Amino acid sequence: MTLRRTLPLLLLLAALPARAEEPAWQALREGGIVLFRHANAPGGGDPPGFRPGDCATQRNLDDAGRAQARRIGEALRGAGVTVGAVLASAWCRTTETADLAFPGRVATEPAFNSFFADRSTAAAQTAAARAMLLAWQGPGALFVSTHQVNITALTGIVPAPGEGVVLRRQGDAVIVIGRIRP
Repeated sequence: MTLRRTLPLLLLLAALPARAEEPAWQALREGGIVLFRHANAPGGGDPPGFRPGDCATQRNLDDAGRAQARRIGEALRGAGVTVGAVLASAWCRTTETADLAFPGRVATEPAFNSFFADRSTAAAQTAAARAMLLAWQGPGALFVSTHQVNITALTGIVPAPGEGVVLRRQGDAVIVIGRIRP
């Protein structure tokens, strides 16, 4: 195949991810909801001795994660998304992700705290989170920085670090519109 015939195919393939994400971006421009898994924080779960109010005891963002968090905010602003509220779990990696994306706007919300280490709270937290998502009416989009277990419980999706799952309210349910890749 010649370069002349290959170039249009390469351009089309490069545009596919952006086109696939367009319904998600449009839903956010219309006041949808995005659940972002916190940006890159090496490891998994929380270390022994973890305490929610003490970042020194937690798994935290690394430099790549901090840069990723800033890019999340830049991407939303660049796509013309007006963010009406910014929520995060009380874990340092989620609040830092949200604060780097949207400085000074973060409110912590226990319904989005991780239940990775204690699954006994999963059903109650997921119900509380779902109720908050269903109540969202803007103005603007709702940005939530949370954990993989919370997003999976709400959507069935296992997101990558820094990946967003976009939702929209439909009747008494929240439905997945798409994903925004890191």
